[in-house]
Amino acid sequence: MLQPKIGFILYGTHKDGLKDPMGTLYIDDGVIRRSKSALQAGGVELCCHETVVATKEEAKAALRHYKNDDSIDGIILFSATWIWASHLIGAVREYAQTGKGILLWTHDGSQGWRPVGGFVMHGAMLEVGIPHTFVYGGADDVAEVSTILDFCRACCLKNMLNLSTIGAFGGRGMGQTCGCADPSQWMKTFGVDIDSRDTTALIRHAQEIPKARIDELAPRFEKLFARLPENTESTQRSIRLYLALKDIVARERFDFYTIQSYPGLADDYVASCFAQSMMLEDGVPTSTLSDFNTAMTVYLLTKLSGDRVYYGDLQHFDKTTREMKIIGDGAVPPSLAYGDSRAEFAGHGIPTEGQAGGLSVSLVCKEGKGVLARLGRVDGKFTMVLARCDVFVPDQQELEARCMECGIPFWPHAFATMHCDMDALLQNWNNEYGVLGYGEQLYGALAAFCKLTGIDLIAL
Repeated sequence: MLQPKIGFILYGTHKDGLKDPMGTLYIDDGVIRRSKSALQAGGVELCCHETVVATKEEAKAALRHYKNDDSIDGIILFSATWIWASHLIGAVREYAQTGKGILLWTHDGSQGWRPVGGFVMHGAMLEVGIPHTFVYGGADDVAEVSTILDFCRACCLKNMLNLSTIGAFGGRGMGQTCGCADPSQWMKTFGVDIDSRDTTALIRHAQEIPKARIDELAPRFEKLFARLPENTESTQRSIRLYLALKDIVARERFDFYTIQSYPGLADDYVASCFAQSMMLEDGVPTSTLSDFNTAMTVYLLTKLSGDRVYYGDLQHFDKTTREMKIIGDGAVPPSLAYGDSRAEFAGHGIPTEGQAGGLSVSLVCKEGKGVLARLGRVDGKFTMVLARCDVFVPDQQELEARCMECGIPFWPHAFATMHCDMDALLQNWNNEYGVLGYGEQLYGALAAFCKLTGIDLIAL
């Protein structure tokens, strides 16, 4: 999981030991200490400016320090007491030109006049047109602190994506229109470069991998799978493709990638199911069919979650029970197997989607709370559809029959109860794929990321 690094700036005019008429310090050190601790407990690395900012020169020094530090993901302006907004607004505006996030936090409480310092800056930033998040609440307010933590994680995601590269192996897969990308739009929105390689490079590299490297993987496979696969030519090619992807992604310094899979590789060499499963297991965000939007969704959820991420077809859903069944085309991180079970090896099994065959991974996904999400485009504009869900495993007496329903029981299955309006989900969903991430923290962080990047959020 990621650890955001956030600049923390206290501001206020009544500083340096100044007391109110009742003899109480305007700035409450206890409030500040508790506020910092709440964020640090949530996994945020705070870089705290030592001076309480009150003058233009102090503001300029503080904001430029963080502006010039590429490791800083965003800043929090903490209202310690009343402030002259004109002393801060110029420096804040200059910092905002970095495109990094700004959050204005006002801790509640009448003493110290913190709300006045918060509102006057909030109003100034609205007046000037500086995008920011405004939070009013105490360090013990779980909901408000969660909002701040979501902001911090979103800032980290945005900063990580900036100047990153997604690799594309091959062209559009299986005629998908809703997964294509505009390189200029990706650069403008995310700062991500799209680079491409032909899948023939993967095949050539796979064929050159020595058998010893394949044999070295046996202990890992024994840990992840119930048994080793049959030692066939198809098995060898599946493992070689995984190692080739791993090598080339590392060599080209791709931060994530998408692959055509079919048509192409699945006819010419081997299906990509197993290779994709293992790359996901390695924590490398990816997608098949050159679906860039799914790849971006996998990237975001992978960075946010402590578990691996699964993408698959929204193969069936029941509007009455709000049950969603997600079945991937043989690709799933093997560590997601439920309970004490372990993943099994299977065959790809669909000759109409690749004559070469190859290994796939079979399992039922474990229980847990999470989200179903996917980035897409509506009339050329990015949108994110986002819904909470509970992943469950059907009773053992019915599990086999539930997997048989689709006609391909050996492909990975996930069963989820959706916490949303199913009609709204139906109307807004933007592809056959859904991306499943585990963790209750994902929903708020993804929503905050959309706000930071200008993505239209459809929060269900």
